[in-house]
Amino acid sequence: MVNNNKVQISVLSNIRKVMKIMLVSVSILAACGLIAFGVLLARSPGKMRPLLDENGNTIPGSISEKIHVNINGLEQGMIIKSKDPSNPVLLFLHGGPGMPEYFLTEQYPTGLENDFTVVWWDQRGAGLSFTDDMSSVTINQIIDDTLAVTNYLRERFGKEKIYLMGHSGGSFFGIQAAARAPEYYYAYIGMGQIAFQLKSETMAYPYMLEQFKQIGNTKMVKKLEAAAPTLTGPLPAEYAAIRDDAMHSLGIGTTRDMKSVITGLFFPSLKFREYTLSEKINLWRGKINSSRHLRNDVFAVDLTQQITQLDLPVYFFHGKYDLTCSYSLAKTFLEGIEAPEKGFYTFEESAHSPVFEEPEKAMQILLRDVVKGEFSLADME
Repeated sequence: MVNNNKVQISVLSNIRKVMKIMLVSVSILAACGLIAFGVLLARSPGKMRPLLDENGNTIPGSISEKIHVNINGLEQGMIIKSKDPSNPVLLFLHGGPGMPEYFLTEQYPTGLENDFTVVWWDQRGAGLSFTDDMSSVTINQIIDDTLAVTNYLRERFGKEKIYLMGHSGGSFFGIQAAARAPEYYYAYIGMGQIAFQLKSETMAYPYMLEQFKQIGNTKMVKKLEAAAPTLTGPLPAEYAAIRDDAMHSLGIGTTRDMKSVITGLFFPSLKFREYTLSEKINLWRGKINSSRHLRNDVFAVDLTQQITQLDLPVYFFHGKYDLTCSYSLAKTFLEGIEAPEKGFYTFEESAHSPVFEEPEKAMQILLRDVVKGEFSLADME
């Protein structure tokens, strides 16, 4: 009987010790969580940084603002940056679907605001334009929104026309907006231009599979082989889940040097001080919702069959290492478009985002060719 009591006491003592350890662990985790939340909140004032001169003073008359405008019945957000509002207006359509890119300018400054009034508009359902109701987030609606934002900017800045730049998923909407209303734009610039995204995926797949075999990454090889994409329907969920990680690890994703979505996009967005905490949360809520809602619809459209003529100058900026949106498909796409003038520009050190990766070259092309309506720096035929 005595021994049984001793055993019971010993068991109870051990249980108390375990519970104490668990309580301490939970307390430490909670404290760490509160500290992390406090740090994140402190890094999220959401105030726009002014544009400064060489002496650190705000440039008189410059614009650095975050605004919301009613666009086709929904309050939509945009960030406008300009050293001189009389400069040409450039509307930037972000990729995704649903992935605003303005926060990337902290790590990858573009310099666009020096010579343009650049407008980083967050498309319906994304970022500053987040909405829980995705019923109105459709391909046609985003194209209509693009034209409405264009007219808002034309009226606000007193411009007959503006420049339109579409990146990745934004290029899908941008080139269709340019086709619908070429009279609104001096030129269309497609960066990482989508042609037929399902085909692009099936072209990237064997390249990635072979690269992972060569470097001995058997884990990724098995994942890719189990999730092979096809052209017969939506991308398999298994492939979509590993696609971005696979591309970034091989340097064919967002930028050549970006090795993962977490370190290259997620963490930088959390650290970005010009977004509030709620804006950061909505950035990723919008990305998730938009991808689920629009990705398959966007990927299934073969733009090479829909866009064969554009009644304005067309410029394609494409990174040599871009397999996110196929370099070769984009080049063939442009060759098949009838336009007053057109030019293809290869960025030798870039993957999917030349304006972020090679900003000096991008600005040189914009100022020497695009603004002047020339093509002197385009690739030789």
